[in-house]
Amino acid sequence: MGQWDSEDRVTTVPPSHRPTDYDLVVIGSGPAGEKGAAQAAYFGKKVALIERAPWLGGAGINTGTVPSKTLRETALYFSGLRQRGLYGIDYSLKEGLTVADFMHRERVVVEQQRALVRRNMDRHHVAVIHGTGSIASPTTVRVTADGVTRELTTRFILVATGSSPHHPDGIPFHHPRVRDSDTILQLDHIPRTMAVVGGGVIGIEYASIFTALGVQVTMIESRERLVPFVEGELAQRLQDRLASLGLRFVMNTRVQHIETTDTHVALTLTTGELLKADIALWCAGRQSNVEGLGLEAVGVKLGKRGLVVVDEHYRTAVPSIYAAGDVIGFPALASTSMEQARVAMVHAFDLRYKERVSPVLPLAVYTVPEVAMVGLTSEQCAERGIPFLSGKAGYDKSARGQIIGDTGGLLKLVFSPSDKRLLGAHIIGELASELIHIAAAVLAREGTIDEFIDSVYNFPSLSDSYKYAAYDGLGNLQRLLP
Repeated sequence: MGQWDSEDRVTTVPPSHRPTDYDLVVIGSGPAGEKGAAQAAYFGKKVALIERAPWLGGAGINTGTVPSKTLRETALYFSGLRQRGLYGIDYSLKEGLTVADFMHRERVVVEQQRALVRRNMDRHHVAVIHGTGSIASPTTVRVTADGVTRELTTRFILVATGSSPHHPDGIPFHHPRVRDSDTILQLDHIPRTMAVVGGGVIGIEYASIFTALGVQVTMIESRERLVPFVEGELAQRLQDRLASLGLRFVMNTRVQHIETTDTHVALTLTTGELLKADIALWCAGRQSNVEGLGLEAVGVKLGKRGLVVVDEHYRTAVPSIYAAGDVIGFPALASTSMEQARVAMVHAFDLRYKERVSPVLPLAVYTVPEVAMVGLTSEQCAERGIPFLSGKAGYDKSARGQIIGDTGGLLKLVFSPSDKRLLGAHIIGELASELIHIAAAVLAREGTIDEFIDSVYNFPSLSDSYKYAAYDGLGNLQRLLP
């Protein structure tokens, strides 16, 4: 069936009852697209998944989440950074280390993850169609591949096309010495020096990875501090730790002019400083992949940088079209994208299953060292007039922290002094991204810091830092009492 015509509009059969090719057509196979397709197919819906790339997985597997986190582990391995704290050994990189050596593990993991997504689609009997998708009508998706166009009719459409690095005007991204967070993975050599423009999550992650490899990195950030959503004390610890590894920070300034040559990149800052580097990595945020989809033509509303506007059920202004993941904006995480798409399909098909995304969202920044958080920071509590106290436990006081050589880690709890209810948890150090889920579970059930004291943790473990942070918090609370 093609697009609606005049005969369709005058028929007495309601549009929702007309036969269609599919119950759901998903555009994009990243975390949101994959999980949305699988969720609907699990409940017996006929689903097609459209992907314009030759492989599945989207940016989450191919250019973003998985590659960058794999590279982090590779950097730690090649640099011996973990062993430095344990044995006091200053490792240097292997003589003649090539990008192929550095990227090998990343390629292996990416290929394995692509295969897992494909098997998931096959197991759920989702029809995978490679081609470029666009929306011809609220119930029709047009797919073009190898010059051939076909139309698929469907009850619902899920837009899960993700995002791409934002390219500000005037930056020569075509030049091989200027990279974004996608093309940085295509380096043919490891540079001696690098300038990273932007101290957000992506910028600081890559800056720490290349610093761990011994690259002389300079970070240029327009704000006063890094990652402003992170607990201030932990953000400062992160900056201090990276500075001790050799990362140079230039804060409160912007790039005024950029000049490229065959041998280097020259950046003129608003402070007047001229900074030269082998490579410039530009991390200026991301923008939604909506170009060519035809969303506005069918009535879907878009916001800044192409963000698709949705309601609490991830439905757009067009009732048959849903959207999830990076394409709708914050928090733009692989973890939340998956859940958004699942919830969207539950509401689309009235499945009475998972009807909302948990309001408790753990976040992690995969720097060296890791930072993770859930709930409110102390700064947010102060801004909102919420009374709070904190309790801390350093990894240096933990037997496991001593064993693994991470004595700079810290776990901080933020809680209400009136009833000891947990308000937030913040961790910097080894396994922070894993440990944060303990606090997330307590926060989700509105528990108190007493839960950490009542719990039994393996010894030695980093998890028992929760207990000692809670004890520290109780001590701080006791000192408030008359």
